[in-house]
Amino acid sequence: MSEQEQTQMNEENNVEDKSESKGNVMREISIEKVIVSCGGIKEELEKSVKLLEKLSGRKVSRRLTTKRIPGFAIRPQMEIGCMVTLRGEEGIELLKRLLAAIENTLSEKQITNNHFSFGIHEYIEIPGEKYDRDIGLTGLQATVVFSRKGKRVARKKIKRGKLPKRQDVLKEEIIKYMEDNFGTEVE
Repeated sequence: MSEQEQTQMNEENNVEDKSESKGNVMREISIEKVIVSCGGIKEELEKSVKLLEKLSGRKVSRRLTTKRIPGFAIRPQMEIGCMVTLRGEEGIELLKRLLAAIENTLSEKQITNNHFSFGIHEYIEIPGEKYDRDIGLTGLQATVVFSRKGKRVARKKIKRGKLPKRQDVLKEEIIKYMEDNFGTEVE
């Protein structure tokens, strides 16, 4: 075999190897976290806390106001909401249940770069959840945040870096990911 033929065969093999590879691992997207939240004041807030603890099995974080809004009778340092953040498999399992409550459909308006959000009017719409008199009929909101590998560069405390816009997870990529992995319909 001549050198030219051998070089040509090597080039063909390299082209086949590149096409068989999965692509750049750093460009793959994944679900970073699922955030479930509720709002309310006084008794409503206590019901919301019970609901989120029941759904997630985790301790709930209460949210405080920072400003005074006299029209809504809100003052600084007043508890007005609660939330819980789930990561990994726990988050994905809860997301599947929450998507089933909205019949596995999302509106295109609910999706933006890096995340999507949706609401559930009453928690009894979630499969497997039964009515609880202590909670009543309470709704909740869910936010699903996506990210790519390498995000730690922007979050670390020492030698922090900046990420370019191309590191964002685009709306179209989120739609494709949800259709492929969860069978979600986007209207």
